[in-house]
Amino acid sequence: MYKPKERLRHALAPMAPWTAEQAARSRLFSPLELASGLVLEDRTWIPAMVPWRSNEEGVVTPEVLAWYRRFAEGAPGAIVVEATGIREVPSGPLLRIGHDRFVEGLRRLTDAVREASRGKTRLFIQLIDFLRIRRRPDPERFFSRFLRITPQHRERLSQLAADPSLESADETVVRERLAALDQAGRALVLSEREREALERGDRERVSDVDVPEIRELPATLPGLFADAAARAARAGFDGVELHYAHAYTMASFLSRLNTRADGYGATLEGRLRLPLEVARAVRDRVGASFTVGVRFLCDEAIDGGNDVGDACALGVALANAGVDFVSLSTGGKFEDAKQPKIGEAAYPYTGRSGFECMPTALSDARGPFARNVAKQSLVRRAIREAGLSTPVVVAGGIGELGLAEAILERGDADLIGVARQSLADPDWPEKARAGRASEIRRCTYSSYCEGLDQKHRMVTCQLWDRLVTDEPGAQTTDGGRRRLIAPRWER
Repeated sequence: MYKPKERLRHALAPMAPWTAEQAARSRLFSPLELASGLVLEDRTWIPAMVPWRSNEEGVVTPEVLAWYRRFAEGAPGAIVVEATGIREVPSGPLLRIGHDRFVEGLRRLTDAVREASRGKTRLFIQLIDFLRIRRRPDPERFFSRFLRITPQHRERLSQLAADPSLESADETVVRERLAALDQAGRALVLSEREREALERGDRERVSDVDVPEIRELPATLPGLFADAAARAARAGFDGVELHYAHAYTMASFLSRLNTRADGYGATLEGRLRLPLEVARAVRDRVGASFTVGVRFLCDEAIDGGNDVGDACALGVALANAGVDFVSLSTGGKFEDAKQPKIGEAAYPYTGRSGFECMPTALSDARGPFARNVAKQSLVRRAIREAGLSTPVVVAGGIGELGLAEAILERGDADLIGVARQSLADPDWPEKARAGRASEIRRCTYSSYCEGLDQKHRMVTCQLWDRLVTDEPGAQTTDGGRRRLIAPRWER
């Protein structure tokens, strides 16, 4: 994991000691109506988190139902269900919505959330597309099986070894000689993408237009997203959140690093073209009364990537396109991810951009609390200056009531995204409403949950997953050593 050069331990600020009356008068617990007509009872928002509780088929399991039911018991204003794949491709224990067979299970999920929240919580599902990424290969296998030998390899190897016979040598000999090269030799013989495939694992990019499936993404993705949104509506969701953030397909189209020359990259207009086409296709399919929002980055936090100036332009364009909300995140990119171990895939939250997305309490002087709200507020300001009232969700280290309220009072946001604090204590909204904020279990902003996510293990919180209780039917993992949902609040 990335560690900032300046490493300071940041203590939690005291929780605002709100009474029930103060909570009722607060902006945080005031209602908000979206342009779709959907009313959120308050401005508490649980962003999408991937808990790895589905299975290889991508269906709703009992563990998935228990996970979202537990958050709903705290009755937040909104919950966004984890990134859910829109294509019929294997994706591990990640939920999927790329076929009608998933609708029945997703309907059970929406029913569970409404029941557990007493009808208070609005439920969205995050729709994602992603490109292929392979695990870092064993070098022997890479050179013996995976690398496609070209005349360029033979020519460069021949020049490097001063051995003209290598230009016509048997392929087995060429592979053996390539495998024997040191790092400097490989840098001279292999292309940049081949070295990446060897050292980090092969990763598709939206600019790989020589690959037919990637070249045709602008033709295929709008329909796939629209189909997925229609299934979400049939399953009873209140809306969808289009995932245009982090290391995935749509964020890559928006990025300055998108060099496509076919009208879907290079310029700001080109980079926006497909995201806007997707949003329009979704809206056309589901209508004006079904909520459609977008999550994107206020800053990619990588060299050559989008900064907050780009994000302001993207926010205005998407708001002009008629989305019902924009939700802002930061970083989480493959470009600066730490080199994975052999046999593992790169994880887009291990570099600086990952730290900016999920900073820990051991941080630089800026600290982890509301770290990116200043940038996020600039996006909101740009949207307002364009004469648009699209609500903006901010997130990142906002686990204290007074901090959340101050952000709303300043006009930096309209909704407060609270991910890790909600994992630490799903009941925090109810505790705050009841004037019992002192009982909120505070997130300590460690990397415990992120570490589990990186290994695709069922995500829990270190503050409660080892707590033994007498709850009947409590779900556990790791041979019963870790519980899978937070203990119930003893009111």
